[in-house]
Amino acid sequence: MSVKKEPFGKTREGVDIYRYWLENDRGMKAGIINYGAILVNLLVPDKDGNVEDVVLGYDTLEDYFENGCFFGAVIGPNANRIGGACFELEGERYQLAENDGKNNLHSDRDQGYHKRVFDVTEGENSITLSLADQDGSMGFPGNKTISVTYALTQENALELSYEAKSDKNTILNMTNHTYFNLAGHNKGKILDHILEFKASAYTPTFAGSIPTGEIATVAGTPFDFTKARRVGDEIDADHEQLAIAGGYDHNWVIDGYDGTLREFATVTEPVSGRTMKAYTDLPGVQFYAGNFIEREDGKGGAVYEKRSGLCLETQYFPDTANKPEFPCAVFGPDRIYRSRTVYKF
Repeated sequence: MSVKKEPFGKTREGVDIYRYWLENDRGMKAGIINYGAILVNLLVPDKDGNVEDVVLGYDTLEDYFENGCFFGAVIGPNANRIGGACFELEGERYQLAENDGKNNLHSDRDQGYHKRVFDVTEGENSITLSLADQDGSMGFPGNKTISVTYALTQENALELSYEAKSDKNTILNMTNHTYFNLAGHNKGKILDHILEFKASAYTPTFAGSIPTGEIATVAGTPFDFTKARRVGDEIDADHEQLAIAGGYDHNWVIDGYDGTLREFATVTEPVSGRTMKAYTDLPGVQFYAGNFIEREDGKGGAVYEKRSGLCLETQYFPDTANKPEFPCAVFGPDRIYRSRTVYKF
């Protein structure tokens, strides 16, 4: 096991950015930069031992300055959407950026954590990235200290552990926005990937992808992945929810949520034989099938297009800030935010 560090460029302000390589003894490597705590590379052997990079991304730091698709990034303080770009908390109204129609998406496109420089502490097989975020930043209350740890195990598991503390009650709902293509980041669409969810319900949305507040069964709908099947089987089916989001871009409700780490998904790419099992201690996962990727020039000359990668963004439910019936994402002096997500190959 090892951690290696190499230069990855400078920010517009001249701050040095580094890529940190985590490597185990089984041929798996993860490359993370301290800009946006972004997972830039994830090299994974297939059934024959051939190694491919299985996450979408860019070769240069400059490309991440825009990163409109949020490739590989840690999202915070709030991932996903908040309806009307505002919420009320303890009698106060907080206004956020309207950056997704009239709604808020991923906190802020320019000031969100995916555009921030993190401090780094190296471990034996891990790095911890941390930052401080001031009261009122992006419209969210509370002086916050944030950290996310990436660890790579000998069992080919990439573990992400988050912690956040705030001196005021606030909304904290972080995630990682990595796009996976288990055939290889440059191998085209993910429609033939086989997906299974331990999730028998999801949260339908209105136009704008804001949840209605309903928790609906997946049975008899294109959202039923309780038995393994191709991602592409019904992604373009005639269904109102698919029309709203251009395909899959919804929150699934993980079965048996109790705050403990549990397996919630299995993804398999049949040609390479790569399989990824995903675990979290959070109540939901946003399965996004890359419906809105437009032509992007990626790593190594790859061209990414619609549905070139899929995201499993573990989370509290979208718009939970305005939905008291959803699991609570309010954290503060009396409730520290902690979560774990594991991707095991």
